[in-house]
Amino acid sequence: MHRTQPFIIGVAGGTASGKTTVCDYIMQRMHDQCVVMLSQDSFYRGLTPEELANVKDYNFDHPDSFDGRAIVECLENLKAMKHVDVPIYDFTTHQRSSETQLVQPADVIIMEGIMVLHMPEVRELLNMKIYVDTDDDVRLARRIQRDVAVRGRDVAGVIEQYTKFVKPAFDMFVAPSRKFADIIIPWAREQNIVAIDLITEHIRMKLQQPDLRRIYNNLEVIPSNFQIRGMHTIIRDRTTDKEDFIYYADRLLRLVVEAGLGHLPFREKSVVTPTGHQYVGVDFAKKLCGVSIIRSGESMENALRACCKGVKIGKILVHRHKPCAARAAGQKNKNHGSCRVGDNLVEQELIYEKLPGDIAERHVLLMDPILATGNSAARAIQILLERGVQEGRILFLSLVAAPEGVHKVCREFPRVKVITSEIDAGIGEGFQVVPGVGEFGDRYFCD
Repeated sequence: MHRTQPFIIGVAGGTASGKTTVCDYIMQRMHDQCVVMLSQDSFYRGLTPEELANVKDYNFDHPDSFDGRAIVECLENLKAMKHVDVPIYDFTTHQRSSETQLVQPADVIIMEGIMVLHMPEVRELLNMKIYVDTDDDVRLARRIQRDVAVRGRDVAGVIEQYTKFVKPAFDMFVAPSRKFADIIIPWAREQNIVAIDLITEHIRMKLQQPDLRRIYNNLEVIPSNFQIRGMHTIIRDRTTDKEDFIYYADRLLRLVVEAGLGHLPFREKSVVTPTGHQYVGVDFAKKLCGVSIIRSGESMENALRACCKGVKIGKILVHRHKPCAARAAGQKNKNHGSCRVGDNLVEQELIYEKLPGDIAERHVLLMDPILATGNSAARAIQILLERGVQEGRILFLSLVAAPEGVHKVCREFPRVKVITSEIDAGIGEGFQVVPGVGEFGDRYFCD
């Protein structure tokens, strides 16, 4: 299968935490894919003469000891499916070798190193972020063994360096980067093979999906089948009458809503069945509401009510227009937000909102059947955030999405889950999705 972009994984953790071992296990299980592993250690800066003269006082565990620009350029080139020349670092001379290692593009790129998740410019290039969590005493023992055997150092020197530099740098830079991880693997004295199996299965699933779903972990496209494709064919046909359009649109919208509900948190619950036996199941999230983006989004309200009895529903109306001269010059009021589409500056003005008073405490299903440029969706999400809703509690539901809208929402709001049933080719004239379904609101509501 031809791939336009690789799946890039970052693996971080303290020194000698088992990062390389985790990477090796992932590579072993991905034997049917082309996988390349890179080490952040290859990108150490060569020491200056002054630094070499006082090498015992040099902190190799500080972010400044790495060539961050070179790491980013390497990953960007591999992402563009170009080969790269990776530096080779000599830990005895503390200089880069004159030779380099040629690395070809691959399906999966794994970058491991202590600062991989600390560097924001590197994190932005990662599709999956893993942190390997290992006890301090275990890491120290491994560090001593490695540095003595591989890097030609004595035990006393390793312990001194660990106490003076490694542990403080871990506490300051490495440990806090845990919060950026998608997955944290406890890796003490026993190998966490279950976690590795789950990770590799997830990677395989991503590699089988179109590019957008491999790029954004917060994007889900409902698995298609002939029935779903058939209903899409009906609603996309311009000759379909209003009655059939509404009927099949409602069926598809309910599938989208149900998919969204599947991402809400739950807790285990036991009940007794009519036979007198116990059944262990789950209890739905209680704090839930829907918010429709007027007017097309209102078509999804019935689907939500059919799935969630008595659910509260709010509304947001955002108007898109090109700004007047004063606003283009930067004079905007608090109800305006602007975004750029191509060469056009487009302003999103909040016209109306009616939201539950306790919305900040709820999980929100934000509904709009068509995700086009993503500008209205982004403005609506901003409004919810301003009202105190946590970004990770927002799910954006759409029937059809354009890549431009997916990029905008998923990139600007990485903790918002975007769920759709199909991704179309792009945006045509008048900011319409193509091939699309036409003006959804007109076809659904107008006579």
